[in-house]
Amino acid sequence: MVREQYMTTTPGTSLERPKNEYVYKIGIYGWRKRCLYLFVLLLLIILVVNFSLTIWILKVMWFSPTGMGHLRVTKEGLRLEGESEFLFPLYAKEIHSRVDSSLLLQSTHNVTVNARNSNGEVTGRLNVGPKMVEFHSQQFQINSKDGKPLFTVDENEVVIGTDKLRVTGPEGALFEHSVETPLVKAEAFKQLRLESPTRSLSMDAPRGINIKAQAGNIEVLSQMDIKLHSSDGVLLLDAETVRLPKLPEGTRGGSGISQGLYEICVCPDGKLYLSVAGVGSTCQEYSRVCQ
Repeated sequence: MVREQYMTTTPGTSLERPKNEYVYKIGIYGWRKRCLYLFVLLLLIILVVNFSLTIWILKVMWFSPTGMGHLRVTKEGLRLEGESEFLFPLYAKEIHSRVDSSLLLQSTHNVTVNARNSNGEVTGRLNVGPKMVEFHSQQFQINSKDGKPLFTVDENEVVIGTDKLRVTGPEGALFEHSVETPLVKAEAFKQLRLESPTRSLSMDAPRGINIKAQAGNIEVLSQMDIKLHSSDGVLLLDAETVRLPKLPEGTRGGSGISQGLYEICVCPDGKLYLSVAGVGSTCQEYSRVCQ
């Protein structure tokens, strides 16, 4: 134990202080001091390097108070200018371009857009591939700028809401089943042709069928028979001239001068034939045409 001694003196007298047997040094000396300085220098170097890297990253990434590079943070969301590349899926509620530019989605393989519900299940998918565009959903609909449905597709039917459907292909339109439409019309100065190469062609309407050619002819061609049947009404041929050029000529009836006139005769089975006209009827019930 160290003992300290205190002595009092009067002014004018001098006394020698006794030498302490133990001397205490305050501070860090030796290898501890060198290690401390080395540690402080290392921290300073690390601080300078971190600060330099921070400044370099801020400069390279174009950080600013409003965003980073071409990415701007606004009240409406994020605004990205220029071209961007996403390496992983992008989740967003709404994606739109500027008013004066278009929105371009590009990929080396395909572009897939998914719509999910609250449970994370995919309810709609649009896949744009190199050879095919696929859409998976319960219903597909295209609307006009006014909100009018133009084209609607679901499992039961396809609805075209435009005023006119125009088919410009050289082979026309091919329908494997029935077609329901109020009007079938050809383009101006073009021919309208309805054809069934290997089966029958049927046109049904509860209130009538109107076939009209305003500046041309109407031709009905068939390899077999053409039947015009009316269950309740009559068959009316209303024209200035009705021609049947290929009717067979029956057996000459009574004598007389025909002057190039013929009479149309009807067999019991309804077959028509021509007979040279005379003063009276020249139709023969048992003509060779009716046999």
